Amino acid sequence: MAYPLISECPVCNKQLKITKLQCTHCHTTIENEFELSKFARLNKEQLSFIETFLKCRGNIKEVEKELGISYPTVRGKLDDIISSLGFPTTKKVEKIDRKKVISMLEKGEITAEEAIKILNGEES
Repeated sequence: MAYPLISECPVCNKQLKITKLQCTHCHTTIENEFELSKFARLNKEQLSFIETFLKCRGNIKEVEKELGISYPTVRGKLDDIISSLGFPTTKKVEKIDRKKVISMLEKGEITAEEAIKILNGEES
């Protein structure tokens, strides 16, 4: 029986390394230090979100519909995953593009309430 791969030590919560690989056919065994992919760092909820995001071809509006969550929530989940993958998620301090927000509102990508939150800098 195969168990799901864990990426964190259950004792100290530090990242684990794979040290042994074995062929199920001929039983050849290779021992060394192998690194996990960045995606192995993600939890089940994050991986499920990525699957939905890819299935929706990155269309945030479709992700909203599929998961029943708001635009800011989708963005927050994306930021969380980006951070978990080890990439910086610097919040934009620059001026909000009002035209873009209005365009998103007109296309139905966000609700009026979400547009107000974004324009007021409450997005997340």
